[in-house]
Amino acid sequence: MLSHEKVWAAIDALAARHALSASGLAKKAGLDSTAFNKSKRQSVDGRPRWPSTESLAKIMAATGSSLDEFMGFITKTADVAATKHKPAKGVPLVGFAQAGAGGYFTDAGFPVGQGWETVEAPAIVPEGGYALEVQGDSMLPLYRHGDRLIVDPNATARKGDRVVVKTTGGEVTAKILVRRTPDLVELHSLNPEHPDRTIPLNDVEWIARIVWASQ
Repeated sequence: MLSHEKVWAAIDALAARHALSASGLAKKAGLDSTAFNKSKRQSVDGRPRWPSTESLAKIMAATGSSLDEFMGFITKTADVAATKHKPAKGVPLVGFAQAGAGGYFTDAGFPVGQGWETVEAPAIVPEGGYALEVQGDSMLPLYRHGDRLIVDPNATARKGDRVVVKTTGGEVTAKILVRRTPDLVELHSLNPEHPDRTIPLNDVEWIARIVWASQ
């Protein structure tokens, strides 16, 4: 059964699935950046305000999601509701320079050792997730210098997901996964001034899906 709370929770879940905030999802869909703000979900007299069908259609088109996928988020809102009130938790914070250096990660892309600086992340971030701090402007306009990307090495990366990729040569980059075959990985650049990449799979050390970003 549809409810006001479930529909808004599904919008939040769709945004998180694409490593976006609610305002980031609105902007991606060509809507006002405040369209999905918490304050916009109730009218001034306290009555529930529902998102329009046009807004829902735009966010599904912008993320390449189907109606079935969106309805799937609605059916999972019990889990979302159970986690959204949990306190934030600390996750390791790694700089992109450290991520590219040897000895900091396992072959599967998990941080090694103790003593990492920690930062707060949403409670929905799974165990094993950690934060990468963006350095420079190579990921503009989506990610800026200082933004923190929460990645999950356990998550299966699918076409259209934002991912962090580390090569065997020590390069670490955040891009959009276009295609992954037994031989290669195709990546779309987040910054139009930087080229798309096709990397032989033998040259990929690990791929981790971005599950949340501070924006």
